[in-house]
Amino acid sequence: MKIVDIRKLKTNELATEATKLREEITDMKRKLGMGEIQNVRSIRTKRKDLARVLTVLSEQLTKENI
Repeated sequence: MKIVDIRKLKTNELATEATKLREEITDMKRKLGMGEIQNVRSIRTKRKDLARVLTVLSEQLTKENI
């Protein structure tokens, strides 16, 4: 997910996206432990996407509180 696309989302959409990404990461880790997933890098990219979403969400919440 590109940062430009993330910045277009609203606060509630970002919170939903963060929850979805957390669930996907958890599921991918479970599959990795069971040996069902081979591409470990995909977990890393999901974690980076989650970090981007949380960063933008934090920025937006800070702007709203000022």
